[in-house]
Amino acid sequence: MKAVLSQVTEFLVGDTQADRVVPPTGFTATLTLFSAAAMAFLAVFALALSLATGRLADQWGAELARSSTIRISAPDGQLAAQTEAALKVLETTKGVDTARALSSEEQQALLEPWFGPDLPVDTLPIPQLIEVIETEEGYDAEGLRLRLAAEAPGAVLDDHTRWRRPLVRAASRLRMLGWASILLIGAATAAMITLAANAALAANTQVISVLRLVGARDSYIAQAFERRFTLRALTGAGIGMVLGMVAIALLPSAQPEGGFLTGLGFQGWHWLWPLTIPILAGLVAFGATRAAARKTLRDMP
Repeated sequence: MKAVLSQVTEFLVGDTQADRVVPPTGFTATLTLFSAAAMAFLAVFALALSLATGRLADQWGAELARSSTIRISAPDGQLAAQTEAALKVLETTKGVDTARALSSEEQQALLEPWFGPDLPVDTLPIPQLIEVIETEEGYDAEGLRLRLAAEAPGAVLDDHTRWRRPLVRAASRLRMLGWASILLIGAATAAMITLAANAALAANTQVISVLRLVGARDSYIAQAFERRFTLRALTGAGIGMVLGMVAIALLPSAQPEGGFLTGLGFQGWHWLWPLTIPILAGLVAFGATRAAARKTLRDMP
């Protein structure tokens, strides 16, 4: 471990004489800083998207997995009786934690987003809903359906399976899209830094030739480019990361009425994840510059 830290420190400190090989300013420096900052900024949002959709998938899965709904449709004279019969069946069903019939106010609140606040629930033939919360072990859905068919013919069990699976699948695919975006951002960063490194090497061909004549090895020359472009990428990515985190912090906080978009951010220790972006950008820059420098120096006469 100490040997690795020593090598990293030596690399970051560098050699003043070797640094003169790489121009400190110019379009290659600007290109590296700007591309690293822009890609880090985008990576922060891609990371926030991945983490937010992961939380969303877990939340939807947990909430819908333990809840079910029984819908009772029956004539007015039988609705109360069938509701009571269904509740008695649920009381004796293994795996059911709690069960309760929703009040008219609760059912009106569920319908309000579609029909408005003035919906006359009492005068419309709206089915009675029963909320069922199951235990961790769960219940036998097919067995419960058979019992309900015998005791309350108008009762229909909805265990939310058809709703849960598409929602969780969609959230999981969004999470994969976020991680794929991060990989594409890394590839684009590597391509831009490779372009900048090749341009810098081509612009300093004469200087490199002179260094070779006085005995400098290719590894010594390549390390100068690797160090300079790695530090530029670290600096640019650090700036982009800070700007991205500030932008994420300024987003609206998670609100129930806001849905998914207001929860797009970091929570708790997840705020530490963006700190890895400059490190990864530095590693990408180091690898891209090393490959470009070694290839260019090998092809030079």
